Amino acid sequence: MNDSIEVLGLSAAQIRSAGAQWTAREIAQQPQLWPQIARQVAADGALRTYLAPLLGNPALRIVLTGAGTSAYIGKCLAPALSKSGRQAEAIPTTDIVASPQGTLGSKAATLMVHFARSGDSPESVAALQLAEGRIEHCHHLIVTCNAGGELCRRARALRHAYAIVLPEACNDRSFAMTSSFTGMLLAAALALGAVRADPGRIEAIAALGTQILTARVPLADTLVRAQFDRVVFVGSNELKGLALESALKMLELTDGRVVSIGESPLGFRHGPKTIVNGSTLVVAFMSNDAYTSRYDLDLLRELRSDAVAGRVVALTARRDGRDGPDTVVLDGGAGTAGALTDLELCLPYVAFAQTLALLRSISLGLSPDTPNAAGTVNRVVQGVSIHPFPASS
Repeated sequence: MNDSIEVLGLSAAQIRSAGAQWTAREIAQQPQLWPQIARQVAADGALRTYLAPLLGNPALRIVLTGAGTSAYIGKCLAPALSKSGRQAEAIPTTDIVASPQGTLGSKAATLMVHFARSGDSPESVAALQLAEGRIEHCHHLIVTCNAGGELCRRARALRHAYAIVLPEACNDRSFAMTSSFTGMLLAAALALGAVRADPGRIEAIAALGTQILTARVPLADTLVRAQFDRVVFVGSNELKGLALESALKMLELTDGRVVSIGESPLGFRHGPKTIVNGSTLVVAFMSNDAYTSRYDLDLLRELRSDAVAGRVVALTARRDGRDGPDTVVLDGGAGTAGALTDLELCLPYVAFAQTLALLRSISLGLSPDTPNAAGTVNRVVQGVSIHPFPASS
């Protein structure tokens, strides 16, 4: 990396000395990857052939599964699919493996959508095997960043399975998933019809991502300098999944030194609001849905009126009375950003949360590429034993 190149407000020398080469690169490259992923999905005729008869079945059950960040992809995607009339559920592999009888039905025709950066997590493979054994009519769509992963290898042996393997750049080398999160989310959303395969629309989303990663970095840096030790992310529907992922990113990259949670605006008042004090930063992901956004605005106004939180920042794509202190308005020109769905807004919004987590990690003297110096938490989960599930259960 050339020392004269600045990424996320940091010089290459600063990034190297902080141990953040991969994390910084993988956050910054995302807007360039999104159009590439869209072109890949659009050109995959075999994928369309595989999915067409399945998606043509109105009774199809879609189960979106993964662990950790990969599970939150499903949490973002499920509400968008449900709005289009699909029977979609986001069920983490960790829940499936612990309780197959409570999560996997045997009667309904099912499409299991598996999200996995590496595909080598024990739960990823076990969830596939359990679904095969417990669901009578089961198909699988693997969305992964690693063609050589165990999940992808197992899928090749199944007659009713198809794998989308993202570009190698999406296979994050850093500890925390960033490019892999947005890459897998976009690929699945396009494949399942939750995001329109419109090149101009994808380019507009990418432009908003670039805007966040350039013009909005100074705000993120200012927030980091305030040294908040509690961060709350709130969002509704698709954006609640994003709030959960954003909280995980902050927790991971700060090695647990910054306490972070994700919630919905309405759910936040029911207990979680007790986390708010002068050392708390609240980041609100504002919905583009006219009805849902009323609840977002209610909480935003309440938090700012309370004047208890250290800072309350809102990310929004509309200028309909939301402007105010610490409001980040995405501006795509000609109302472009305001026309996006909440699922599409997940991509530029998360870039802000990722940047915030990276800069906070560096401010704590951690190495973002390997923030957990103790080695008790790993890039690919370790220490998981998969216990045989009784065939008669």
